[in-house]
Amino acid sequence: MRLQRTISRPAEIEGIGLFSGERTRLRISPAPVDAGVTFTRLDLPGRPRIPVNANTATIRPRRTAIQKDGAEVETVEHLLAAMGGLSIDNLEVEVNGAEIPGGDGSSAPFVDALTSAGIVEQDKPKPVYQLREAIHVRDGEQSIVAMPSSEGLTVSYTLNHENLPFHAQHYTLSVNPESFAQEIAPARTWCLSSEVDELLRQGFGKGCTTQNTLVVNPHGDVRENTLRFPDELVRHKILDIVGDLYLAGSHLRAHIVAVRSGHSVNHRLVQEIHRQMQGLSPLPKKPAGTMLDVREILKILPHRFPFLLIDKVLELDSYRRAVGIKNVTYNEPFFQGHFPQQPIMPGVLQIEAMAQLAGALLMRKAENQNKLAVLLSIDACKLRKTVVPGDQLRIEAEALKIKARTAHVYTKCTVDGQMVSEAQMKFMIVESDDE
Repeated sequence: MRLQRTISRPAEIEGIGLFSGERTRLRISPAPVDAGVTFTRLDLPGRPRIPVNANTATIRPRRTAIQKDGAEVETVEHLLAAMGGLSIDNLEVEVNGAEIPGGDGSSAPFVDALTSAGIVEQDKPKPVYQLREAIHVRDGEQSIVAMPSSEGLTVSYTLNHENLPFHAQHYTLSVNPESFAQEIAPARTWCLSSEVDELLRQGFGKGCTTQNTLVVNPHGDVRENTLRFPDELVRHKILDIVGDLYLAGSHLRAHIVAVRSGHSVNHRLVQEIHRQMQGLSPLPKKPAGTMLDVREILKILPHRFPFLLIDKVLELDSYRRAVGIKNVTYNEPFFQGHFPQQPIMPGVLQIEAMAQLAGALLMRKAENQNKLAVLLSIDACKLRKTVVPGDQLRIEAEALKIKARTAHVYTKCTVDGQMVSEAQMKFMIVESDDE
């Protein structure tokens, strides 16, 4: 058991958000014992406060956010990793925007700021949690396992992906302030060069440069930069895990073994650890195959023949992400007029199918049951390929931002792995009897 820790004086960091491209200023101050870490949005009315814990954690594409009562702070994982890696427990964090500064894309700037502010022990022990039994979370090729350990926190990661232009990278770290600061904190975030255009089309990475984001080309080199470690990419994956695990709220004794995991799978592990801490049973395992058949879809959506455009839902990750399919047959009524001699599925119906899946995703939230998701706007919409009889439309919806009355969702459709359409949609959540 160790004593709780904070800093002796405030620290400030200013810079550009990696995703938003907006300049924000961060002020980190000491906090008393048992206070935990709380973010305050200085730019919002009432200066709302958002505590850092498993209940406020939320997923955004390729990043971690915390959210409470409509207020949100995004891309917090590198800062939380610094707090977790340095074993700092109690802090007040003030920020004047929705995203914290990205720095150089690693945890090093936050480690330097916190260390310079002076890390001090407080007069109360930090709660320690040792896993009672192993927890395993899997999503396709992504896997993460937490196993009981008496040796503190150890993280082992295998980065092995068919799109990476190099052999698998492996790294294991026994996490303590010294090892984290030297071996993990300097590792920067990264993406593949083949992903850049698509991410920019989706509105991501407005603050990214080759200096704060490593762009890996097909030959395994990084664009306009130099690696800090030969295996910097896998080290950054461990950095992300340390940051996401900080949301569990206790000093963990566990050995984490991850293969290709990202923030979504990491967060599911955090939720399972949190449930085990509370003495709750694990969440039901996601069954293979159909998650919602058409009868269950009809209970969620108001659409009926001939306008229900989802046959079944294959995947549901809470209210964050959904995957559904639409089997396109020659018997679809719209083919009678579009077009009799050359049947093509109208692009507007692809958009409608995406909106329906997004609606089903949003209605999964308990507070949204018996409500409607009304489409407000469609942005960045592109129709890339024709869809014809015999195609199976794979529809994906990923929540970008969810508030009490509104939601922003990224959607796309693919056929045989090729994107045919995409759009960003905004919805208003209304009572079913509202006009």
